[in-house]
Amino acid sequence: MSRADSIRVCDDCMEPADAFALVGDETRLSILEALWRLDGPARFSDVRNEIEMRDSAQFNYHLGKLTGQFVRKTEAGYELRTAGRRVVQAILAGSFTQHPRRELEIDDPCIRCGEMLTAHYEDEMLCIECPACGHGHGKYSFPPGGLHGRTDAEVLDAFDQRVRHLDCLAKDGVCPECNGRMQTLIERGEECCLGGSIRATHVCRQCAHERCAAVGLALLDQSAVGSFYADHGVTLSDVPYWRLDWCVSDAPVTVEETDPWRLRVDIRLDDETLRVTVDGELDVVETRRESAPTA
Repeated sequence: MSRADSIRVCDDCMEPADAFALVGDETRLSILEALWRLDGPARFSDVRNEIEMRDSAQFNYHLGKLTGQFVRKTEAGYELRTAGRRVVQAILAGSFTQHPRRELEIDDPCIRCGEMLTAHYEDEMLCIECPACGHGHGKYSFPPGGLHGRTDAEVLDAFDQRVRHLDCLAKDGVCPECNGRMQTLIERGEECCLGGSIRATHVCRQCAHERCAAVGLALLDQSAVGSFYADHGVTLSDVPYWRLDWCVSDAPVTVEETDPWRLRVDIRLDDETLRVTVDGELDVVETRRESAPTA
C-alpha cells in the first residue's frame, strides 16, 4: 500500500485540509489548550475565563468552529475529543515547534566489539551506535518534549521504555501512530536498523507507518523471558535493551524454517540458555531451557 493510498476518503468525513484549517488560529489553539488544562467537562464561562477573552461573541464563534471535530459538547460542559487531544499532545511534545540537537553521555559497551557506545539526538530521532565498528543499537523517534527537564541518563531511560512499549505494541498488531492494524514481515539479507541481516518490519495497513526491529526485541514482554532473568537474579525491565545482545543482534538468532518462518532466539545467562522459538508474526511457539554440560 502506498502512502497516497493510505489517506482514506469517506462520504461522512471532514476533508483533512478543512480539519487542519480549523485549528490554524491562535484563539482556537488557546481554547484546546484551556480544555486540556481544565481536564474535564468545563462550562462556557470557565473556558472563556481560562483564555482571558472578553468578547463573548468572538469566543462563541471560535468554540463553535471547534465543536464537533475537536471539541465535544455535553450536558456537563465542553471537553476535548480525541482529535483535539492529539493536537494539544503534539504541541506539548514539541513536534511542531522544536528541533533540538543533543549529544548524550552513555556508559555502555557495544555488544559486538566491546568499545563504548555514543548516543545523539537530531531530527526527532535518538540514535545509539558504536563509532568503532558501526554496529547500530537503535535509531527511533523520540518527541522533543521528552528531553525537557531530564538528565542524559533519564532521557536514555525514557527512550528505552518507549522503544520497548512501542515495539511490543506493533508486534501485537497495533500501530503506535494511528492504532490501525499492523502486519509483521520477516526479511533475510536486509540490513536491520539494529544491525545484522535478519529484519523484522512492522507495517501499518492503515497509515503505512513502518517500524524496524530485530527479532529478539519482540521478546521483551514475554513472561518466560522475564522469569528466566528473575531466576538469575536480574530484573529484565531494569536492563536497557541495547545491553541485550539478543535484542540488537541476529547472532543469537537461528532460522529454522522460512516457509512459513520459524526462528529460534538463544538467550544465555550464566551457565543456562533459554531457547525461544517464534513464528513469522513473532509469536512464541515454544520455550526450552538448557543447562551447559558439566565437566
